Amino acid sequence: MAQRILLDMIRLRSVMAENPALELPECYFRGSHTGIGFKSIRELATFRFSCRKCEDAPCIAVCPAEALEKDADGVIDRHTNLCISCKSCVTVCPFGTMMTDFFKHHRNKDLYYDLGDSRELDLFIKTCPPGVVTLTDADESPSENIYLLNNKVLVREYLYAAEKP
Repeated sequence: MAQRILLDMIRLRSVMAENPALELPECYFRGSHTGIGFKSIRELATFRFSCRKCEDAPCIAVCPAEALEKDADGVIDRHTNLCISCKSCVTVCPFGTMMTDFFKHHRNKDLYYDLGDSRELDLFIKTCPPGVVTLTDADESPSENIYLLNNKVLVREYLYAAEKP
């Protein structure tokens, strides 16, 4: 099996808490890997694994541009071409899932990496804070909080489990 990227969201939050001004590199796969166009894997991971998937989804209700919607699994998708970066969703999210840095428009093109390109992947890993992104031969392992985002990316994250009534 080919190596996968392991994005450690737990480590990333720790690094961001230690250095809130840190400008993080962004990494993308083109649409062939996500099926939804040019998306940051960190944003995809946040919505799939960190979001509480509120039934009433106040982030969707408050969006003046109708840029947010849920997929069939209840995962939020932000349509970047519709989003006006007003950050209303950030303000209304009761759990802090929406992050203001999702809305940054980097002028520094050196912060963007296409992970379909092996050279850019290597540069991305070197640019990220230590321990946040690694390459691995591992598979999904829920006992280690490691989950499959897509066939190229694993994410380490604590999953929210709603209490059953």
